[in-house]
Amino acid sequence: MLKFVKNHMESITGIEIYPIISLLIFFIFFVVLFWWVFTAKKDYINRVSNLPLDNQNQTEL
Repeated sequence: MLKFVKNHMESITGIEIYPIISLLIFFIFFVVLFWWVFTAKKDYINRVSNLPLDNQNQTEL
């Protein structure tokens, strides 16, 4: 099965760029996420982290 897929993929011209593009998207996403985590304001992080514990904003059903 893998040989069939490999032979089929080798017959497509220009397919070697797709793994490079996917690696770049993956790398850029995590670099941006890493940058956001370290530059986020502490007040925002504390407010969001306490949201599940905040019972004042919930209404009774």
